[in-house]
Amino acid sequence: MALSQPPVPINSAATTSSEQTKATLKDVATLAGVSVATASKALNGQPKVNADTRVRVQAAALQLSYVPNTFAQSLISGKSNSIGAITSDFQGMFCTPILIGAEDELGAASNTVLLANARGDATLERNHLDYLLSRNVDGIILINDKTTPRTPMIIPNGIPAVYAYAPSTNSDDCSITSDNVGAGRMVVEHLLSCGRSKIAIIGGDQKATASGKAALDRLEGYTAALHEAGLEPAGPVRFSDWSEPWGRAATRMLLDQGVDFDAVICQSDVIARGCLDALKERGLSIPRDVAVVGHDNWMNVSLGSAPPLTTVDNNLEQIGHRAARALLDAINHKPHHGVEYVPCSLVQRESTIPRG
Repeated sequence: MALSQPPVPINSAATTSSEQTKATLKDVATLAGVSVATASKALNGQPKVNADTRVRVQAAALQLSYVPNTFAQSLISGKSNSIGAITSDFQGMFCTPILIGAEDELGAASNTVLLANARGDATLERNHLDYLLSRNVDGIILINDKTTPRTPMIIPNGIPAVYAYAPSTNSDDCSITSDNVGAGRMVVEHLLSCGRSKIAIIGGDQKATASGKAALDRLEGYTAALHEAGLEPAGPVRFSDWSEPWGRAATRMLLDQGVDFDAVICQSDVIARGCLDALKERGLSIPRDVAVVGHDNWMNVSLGSAPPLTTVDNNLEQIGHRAARALLDAINHKPHHGVEYVPCSLVQRESTIPRG
């Protein structure tokens, strides 16, 4: 079928009026009464531009509805002002807060984030990385939902990368993760301050191939703080998985075996919810008889528990902020190396009210 009208040539007079009147950087400079170079520096936030001049240039750009030509800018600067982010989290419980923190930091520096979800598949992760590199991103953030160290990606052309939550096994890479050992110490110190001294521990999954690094690091913190206080865990420390049924089963085992305990540390909020159920079904009061602490500060679980659960917040958004800042430093030829640990925070609620 023939077209009713021939295509309009790019040079045709049919170009829209908005395209004809599109403001240029030169227009902004003329209106502001400065050189084109000064206008460019002012709009790009570069230093050594007088504050009054910067305001005048910005006002001129606003008045003219000036939109920078990002392609031209990237040709001049050698940067695309875009960052690739690859996540591995099916549900987003860990990766989403990290991504929010990174986006906040990168957006403040006028960077765009291109997001891809590898869903835990190494081949898909590689394919996503190749695609992002084809888009000329300035750097890559690799976000994982576990803290178990991961194999580093091979990234060509000197493009910098930062690993968030799951550190790279290469100590020359930059990795940002949670301080789970410090979190474990903090929980025990909190329970001791509440007058508890017979502290049981219910672990998550300790398998090295899964999320075991978090479980073992937290246990290291618990036991170090207990030993410093001259104490041992109440009863055996058991591991299984991160589920509510496991929390119920492990708590029932402690009770059935006659373990004397006045507090339980659960390595996740979901485990803690199961623990609370098992304690209440045996007629125990929380926190009067037993104090309970979780980990993760998942609001739908910790606030939805009865009573509301004292827990540990991993400060995931802060991990995202730190990872983005480290990546921006690397892009500007000031790379970080090794693992940087972000402290966790204790969120006290009604499950550990101190004894009066």
